[in-house]
Amino acid sequence: MKYVLVTGGVVSGLGKGVTASSIGVLLQACGFRVTSIKIDPYLNTDAGTMSPFEHGEVFVLDDGGEVDLDLGNYERFLDLKLTCDNNITTGKIYQSVIEKERRGDYLGKTVQVVPHITDAIQEWIECVAQIPVDGKEGPADVCVIELGGTIGDIESMPFIEALGQFSYRVGPGNFCLVHVSLVPVLNVVGEQKTKPTQHSVRQLRGLGLTPNLLACRSSKELDDNVKEKLSQFCHVPSSSILTLYDVPNIWHIPLLLRDQKAHEAILKTLNLRGVATEPNFKEWIATTKVYDKFHEMVRIAMVGKYTNLSDAYLSVLKALLHASTACNHKLVVDLVPAEHLEDDTSKEDPDAYKAAWGLLKGANGILVPGGFGDRGVEGKILAAKYARENNIPYLGICLGMQIAVIEFSRSVLGLHDANSTEFDPKTENPCVIFMPEGSKTHMGGTMRLGSRRTYFHVADCKSAKLYGNASFVDERHRHRYEVNPDMISQLESAGLSFVGKDETGKRMEIVECPSHPFFIGAQFHPEFKSRPGKPSPLFLGLISAACERTIVPASNGYSKLTNGIHSPLLKAAAAHNGNNGFKSSNSSLNGVYTSTTTNGVC
Repeated sequence: MKYVLVTGGVVSGLGKGVTASSIGVLLQACGFRVTSIKIDPYLNTDAGTMSPFEHGEVFVLDDGGEVDLDLGNYERFLDLKLTCDNNITTGKIYQSVIEKERRGDYLGKTVQVVPHITDAIQEWIECVAQIPVDGKEGPADVCVIELGGTIGDIESMPFIEALGQFSYRVGPGNFCLVHVSLVPVLNVVGEQKTKPTQHSVRQLRGLGLTPNLLACRSSKELDDNVKEKLSQFCHVPSSSILTLYDVPNIWHIPLLLRDQKAHEAILKTLNLRGVATEPNFKEWIATTKVYDKFHEMVRIAMVGKYTNLSDAYLSVLKALLHASTACNHKLVVDLVPAEHLEDDTSKEDPDAYKAAWGLLKGANGILVPGGFGDRGVEGKILAAKYARENNIPYLGICLGMQIAVIEFSRSVLGLHDANSTEFDPKTENPCVIFMPEGSKTHMGGTMRLGSRRTYFHVADCKSAKLYGNASFVDERHRHRYEVNPDMISQLESAGLSFVGKDETGKRMEIVECPSHPFFIGAQFHPEFKSRPGKPSPLFLGLISAACERTIVPASNGYSKLTNGIHSPLLKAAAAHNGNNGFKSSNSSLNGVYTSTTTNGVC
């Protein structure tokens, strides 16, 4: 097994996850099988209990693991199916060591960070690296490891020590270290500054790790004299110093690495040059170039509560991007703070209220993603109501589905106090209730998590067609609340249709409004399985409806688009919203143009 370690220095948020994923793509293009491991030095055993404001979205795996969002990057870029063990945390390591100590496995020895914690880290890496995650037999050829945080963080020290020992343990030719660092450009002088990277590499070397490659984040390509300076002070050949400068979208990063011969430096370090092929990026280049040429735009209003941090909805944004690319449209996402749609905001901050409703009414489609807590719920209900009453394409995910049911109960059934028991435990019309098997005392890992099967009960519904007329579909879940089964007959008699259910037939998975051009809610999270070139069917349906295009079911479970077939109803809805053109975006996030009513940049 060959190992590539990706570390970061100077500041956090440089893009280590994307760099690690891109290195994996580059190695795959050279003919190697790749697996990935993400190390998070925090004490939590997993990301499940963390607020999105703390660490971005919680990504959910097939096995129910709640993990760091970078594992989502790995799955999307490398088309892998990872497990919860591919995410190592300090909490997991210490928990395993303490359990061994309690069993007496250490035979009375004093349990210490060195060697017991460091040995546990190395054993975990070696064990997980052997598990195939690409659907093939046998272990992968290369394991790409990303160490979270920044070099010098106190919580990273046991991992740094363990990885230093590990590099010696696996031996020369089996270990390659790529250090991602910042080379800032000061506006005052316009000069690229190398000192932060010099200090970061010096600190890394002092901890027992020597970088083989430097990946320097900068707003523009590194000057030759800057490379020479870094090479001299960091003891890295200039041919192994890469520039990760700003690009239109992250699909360019693997190509950026290839153009700078990163694969040659990595393969030389790992003694793999004799068995590698020339990088084959034919499909990847086609996708990247096609997206860059799109001119027509589709605007989606995403109504949520974490709109100040776009990473909180990273997988949703990626799924929208994959679908819009399949529809040959440039994607514009307006991040609309849900609470800004509420009546209270109209009194307290009229400008924010007007801006939020302006974005909602200017959208081609509306999406309400998952979430927890009651903040902004009434705004989400208003968004669902607007979409339903004005024939605007709507997709509700997890809480977004529950919101659609609450809104329908209030507006159509006349149950004005209808609510979820999550937000109003005393409501007389609980249309969303706590799951019977859930725990109200423990938060971590107690939800309905991971891949579960949904059976279609209505053969000719939109959802089944989007999934290629399948009889069932496996999607990933993360929820504690569900639609009240006692209210289903009442809701369906009024016009809703629960077309997808679990194996018992009592848990509602997919709801549709048959009289609406596109109004779908899913209890699961389809965004977690969306891939470039293979978009999630429900996201493809939303974007297609927003672009006024028609879906043709495909036998492989992924539907195709037909061009030039327009829905008069959707065209009328677009005219109603005044969508005759698109405003320029305020910012660009990995190829997705985003705006928000709070600060204009996300």
